[in-house]
This record gives sequence, structure tokens and C-alpha cells, in this order.
Amino acid sequence: MWLGLIGLISFASLLWFWSTGRDSSPVDDAGVRLEVDVDAYRNPPSDEVASAAEEIDVVEDLSEPVGEVTPVAERADQGWVDRVSTVTGVPSRAMHAYAGAALWLAEENPSCGIGWNTLAAIGEVESHHGGIDGNVLLPDGHPRVRIIGVALSGEGVARIRDTDGGVLDDDPEWDRAVGPMQFIPATWSQWAADGNGDGVRDPQQIDDAVLAAARYLCFAGGDLSVPGNWISAVTAYNHSIEYNNRVAEVADRYRLLAEGQ
Repeated sequence: MWLGLIGLISFASLLWFWSTGRDSSPVDDAGVRLEVDVDAYRNPPSDEVASAAEEIDVVEDLSEPVGEVTPVAERADQGWVDRVSTVTGVPSRAMHAYAGAALWLAEENPSCGIGWNTLAAIGEVESHHGGIDGNVLLPDGHPRVRIIGVALSGEGVARIRDTDGGVLDDDPEWDRAVGPMQFIPATWSQWAADGNGDGVRDPQQIDDAVLAAARYLCFAGGDLSVPGNWISAVTAYNHSIEYNNRVAEVADRYRLLAEGQ
């Protein structure tokens, strides 16, 4: 979630992206056809389990559901994850988080329509799915080494004084973006989520981070099947022309690969 400038070129290029390759098929939040609809990659529920950026001032009630809830990583069908992970190159553990968070939001906020490929595109641009600088996601969804960005000291980046006492980013002077989805501490304090059901809201844990990102994007954009809303949501995540275009390109590429094109 980095600050930058927004120009007409961003909107022009993204509206071109929206105007190409669309048909009457169901579309995902990036305005492109999903390889399958959300129910096709949903993990069938078991009898034992009951069937979650930049700062925004107003936050919805984000308390986790009461009762037993299927964790993010257990929601997507394993066969679908294996196949799409193979063709896209997205690590399986990360793909479980992206697909699972999209499925979670399909239940929690069905009017949003966020798709796995937009979440995966943001994860790729932000941290290479937790693999930045040779890192790797562990089976529990944490990176082997904590992901902490550069100091937001105003030198080529936003200027954000410390807001968390260095608890999340080990820096008591400046804030730094943290985790695979690169939340700044102040934003995490508003949107923190518990996607893996361990009772801890940890921006370094990919299920927690992706669920929080999905909720943030839905709040910022509303119905993400509307082109302008999708642009607004991604812009809220990072105010940058280049960032908008990169996320759109990666989201579309993942969609095409998942479709076998």
C-alpha cells in the first residue's frame, strides 16, 4: 500500500482493459470471465464444520462470526487449487488463501463479487505471494522470515510516523508495511482479521492478511463487478497509476492461465 499520483492515463488504460474480452459469461471482480464460478472451487462442507492498505476513516463491524467457522485455507477444493496453482505458478499455500478469502466474502458480502485472481494479483505485486527476497510461505501460512517493508520516512515513499510503537514493524520512529499483503500498521489496526481461526489477527499470516485485504477492497469499492468500482478499490489499496495497471495485468493473466489460454 504505497502512496502515489492518480492520472487520467490510469483510468483510460484500465477502462480499455475492462472493454476487451468481455462477454455474457459471469465475470469476476477484474471484469474478466472466471475459469469457473465460485461454487466450482468451493470445498464441499463436512458435517463437522459450519458452513475475512490505505486508511479509510469509516470501518464496518468486522468482528469475526460467532460459532465454528471454516478457516480460509480449508474452503477451496484441493484439486482446483492444485491445478490452478500449477498453471499460474502461484504457490499452493497462497492460492488456498486467495480462493478461500474470495469464498468467505461470497458468503459474508455477496454483493461485492471479489474474485481470487484480484487478491492473487495484489499478493504477487506486493510480495510475490510471500516469496519476496527469497522468502517462502510455511505450511501454517507464515513467511519463513517476517516481511517488513522500507521505512515510510518520506524519502521516495509516503511519510508516515510510527503508529504502533514498533510492535508490528520493529520501527518506533516510522511505520513500515508488513506481511505478504503489505498492510501499514494503522490500516491493520482497523482491518485486522483472523482468517485461520487461531484467535490471533496477524498481518504476517497469509490467511489473516488476505481476508483483511478482501474486506478492505469490498468496503472501498462496493460492487466490484462495476469497472469504476474495481478501479476505486485497487486505487484505495495503492494510489499509483503503475500499481493499478500491474494489478489489472496480473489478474487478467491469472484468469487466462486458469482458463487454459
